[in-house]
Amino acid sequence: MKVIVLCSGGMDSVTALHRAAHEHAVLAVLSFDYGAKHNPRELPFAAEHARLVGAPHTVIPLDFIARHFTSDLLQSGGAVPEGHYEDRTMRQTVVPFRNGIMLAAAGGLAESVGAEGLVIAAHSGDHAIYPDCREDFMRAMGDALRLGTYAEVQLLRPFIAMTKGQIVAEGARLGVDYARTWSCYVGGDIHCGKCGTCVERREAFQVAGLPDPTVYADHGPLPPRPSRIE
Repeated sequence: MKVIVLCSGGMDSVTALHRAAHEHAVLAVLSFDYGAKHNPRELPFAAEHARLVGAPHTVIPLDFIARHFTSDLLQSGGAVPEGHYEDRTMRQTVVPFRNGIMLAAAGGLAESVGAEGLVIAAHSGDHAIYPDCREDFMRAMGDALRLGTYAEVQLLRPFIAMTKGQIVAEGARLGVDYARTWSCYVGGDIHCGKCGTCVERREAFQVAGLPDPTVYADHGPLPPRPSRIE
């Protein structure tokens, strides 16, 4: 299948890109610059992995998000919270309807370049915090993309039922160099080690039983998983 892969430059999307390159014809690697604190650190890695698979890298600016939306993930927002990635405080990093906006733009690009599918790396660990990563939402967006394009573009979500640890194991099988990916929402010179996405990254390597090549500013104990999300 001819596909476009949504790739931020993070662990999950880079793994999805390399898996797609093994299974499909990747016509383009698509990233979005929406004013996130970590966009300047992520996007160069997306470009690097696009080169590795031999696909063009396209960046679509969505600067209106940082200007008009409320989220601590954005440069216009407050400090990124620390703690477990399922903590209630991590909801401060939700960018409202981010995946809906990005998938709509990606669907238009897919039809324009002759792609039959879009690959997105949403996974089970996202579900607790991000409503636009859950399968119910993805199924609805998949229907919208199929019904709203002449090409009946399919939304492929290979990791939707997988944990991040399972994704890391898959990436190791594919030879992904995770040192050449970025997760930290703070967007500093190195990974902070304490924000929700750093905690998730650290935990994923532990669960997978694989060495973590990431340099962290803080290597303290991982916070406990909260008992529930309310």
